[in-house]
Amino acid sequence: MIRFCCEHCAHKISVPDNGVGKQGKCPKCGGFIIVPAESTVIDFLCENCDRKISVPKFNAGKKAICPKCNNTFIIPAIQSPDSAATQNYSGDMIARTTDSTHGLTLMDVPEEYKLKDKLVGSSNVSEETVDRQQEYDEDLAAEEAESAEQRKLPWIIDIFLYPISLPGLMHLGIFTIIPLLLSFIIRLLGPLGMAVALPGFVINIAIGLYVCWYITECVRDSAKGGRRAPEAFATSGLGEMWSQSLHIIGCYLIFLGPTLFYSAFNNKTDIVFWLLLAYGVFFFPMGLLACVMFDSISGLNPFLLIGSIFSAFFQYCGLVLLITGIVLGFKAIPTIQTDSTQQETISMIFLESIFYAILLYITFVVAHLIGRFYWRNQEKLNWEV
Repeated sequence: MIRFCCEHCAHKISVPDNGVGKQGKCPKCGGFIIVPAESTVIDFLCENCDRKISVPKFNAGKKAICPKCNNTFIIPAIQSPDSAATQNYSGDMIARTTDSTHGLTLMDVPEEYKLKDKLVGSSNVSEETVDRQQEYDEDLAAEEAESAEQRKLPWIIDIFLYPISLPGLMHLGIFTIIPLLLSFIIRLLGPLGMAVALPGFVINIAIGLYVCWYITECVRDSAKGGRRAPEAFATSGLGEMWSQSLHIIGCYLIFLGPTLFYSAFNNKTDIVFWLLLAYGVFFFPMGLLACVMFDSISGLNPFLLIGSIFSAFFQYCGLVLLITGIVLGFKAIPTIQTDSTQQETISMIFLESIFYAILLYITFVVAHLIGRFYWRNQEKLNWEV
């Protein structure tokens, strides 16, 4: 197993040995990366408190401070004997929350390399180097905490709190308030509102692309163990957002499109309608997950989808039933009736915005469930993404 750090954001990445020289994107920042010929990350334990530490290889031989016990030590030039052999990675270029916490043994650091009695200021290593090492250790500590964290509430309640984070609420506000303001402006301006209708349409299209992009980010972050909406903002261009939107649109058309077309042309709900709907509901979550994780529409390969479903069949059936129950609960919300007067029309726009915000909230929860399914069953799926 080759382990290295993204040169753009310092995120730790693990790939199989046969991935040498391959190109790809960092799963955290999306930056361009090339898999090196050998591992560039050192795993070891603090000799004083057994704190598990992972640092870039170029820090070997430098003095650093344990972020847990403040013990001063020299970073060893080797990693523990069985740290790589005892770990099981089934994915390619997928960040692991436990990638440096298994298989480590305490290393005996020679006495001449121990610096417990020396002051930090006596080292000729720059403060920037020490800060960088501590930054890596803090990242690892956050990953370990996420891995060991237990839900404070029952999982059936906790999953519905997924969008309840500062980034999640900010995105809900962006996706809801901006279209609401545009509608109010157009309505209040009356005939003059047509002057801002076209720019407003373009803005709404851009927000729609942003929504699709953020939904895929929710899936990816949950697939890495995230329990709350990610701190991801639109750093990608419209081209990247359009690419991610195609994944969602493609899945929707392939799995749910046949049901919509049949209903539109026949205007009835017979046995064919229910069979098409069952097909779409059953395959849509796995199709979306595959497209997002492979970052390609090729994830809709039927052989891949069917094989993946059977590899974690009962868990996947539970996921489908849970998502179906959530969607049916949302469908039970009363629809908004339209009115003709000016005041009632403005009120209607406001109520529609609330309805849209609830829809987005439920969508984020569903995206979280799909990503969480991968996080729990990635070894069974065994995807080389």
